[in-house]
Amino acid sequence: MSAGTYAPKPGAAPLGRMIAAQAVLETKMLLRNGEQLLLTVVIPTLLLVLFSSVDIVDTGSGEAVDFLTPGVLALAVMSTAFTGQAIATGFERRYGVLKRLGASPLPRWALMTAKTLSVLVTEVLQVVLLTVIAFALGWSPHGNPFAVLLLLILGTAAFSGLGLLMAGTLKAEATLAAANLVFLLLLVGGGVIVPLDKFPDAAQSVLGLLPISALSDGLRDVLRDGTAMPWGDLGILAVWAVVGLGAAGRFFHWE
Repeated sequence: MSAGTYAPKPGAAPLGRMIAAQAVLETKMLLRNGEQLLLTVVIPTLLLVLFSSVDIVDTGSGEAVDFLTPGVLALAVMSTAFTGQAIATGFERRYGVLKRLGASPLPRWALMTAKTLSVLVTEVLQVVLLTVIAFALGWSPHGNPFAVLLLLILGTAAFSGLGLLMAGTLKAEATLAAANLVFLLLLVGGGVIVPLDKFPDAAQSVLGLLPISALSDGLRDVLRDGTAMPWGDLGILAVWAVVGLGAAGRFFHWE
């Protein structure tokens, strides 16, 4: 065998390929996790089917599914971008996974980009599944698709920043408890299932500023009422996104 038959080329793979490979891995891990599937798929689906089929909560005039579908879509975004990402990242930090990945050729910002891509892929699957189920239940959406996309993107950014902030500052066990508690509280008080106008006036003014309320109300304004662009809700989500991502970038601890 002559010299030069093999020509090793040491060095890291192209950055784009590394990010894509990590994003695929993150997505597979997310979809294989039973607890994550419960949060991201099972619970939103059950809520949509149950409350659309059984008259349990007064959702106002019109079909219940027209009120519930936007809220459940918002819940799906929160379950993936906030709850699921916070818990998964918190335990990766505890077990030293983030520390080891941070020392790899993959830059830390690229790792966070891969996690974000994983969240987006999961959300696309959620939206497709919930939309199909909603149509089967008689959903009649209206409005501007671009406004819906913008709401979902800003909602994802807001919840992702808050989830990473929690995962990067609290212990894994505390993140697990806090993320699930916040999920339950926002499910009840975020306008997902129960309309905000059912709460006292003083509570409405506070609850309306929450990211889940802004996302669910914004989607409802567009998909049910045909609003062209819900600027108020978009503004609230933009503020949460800037604050959450900024705080996560500032205070996130890799160890």
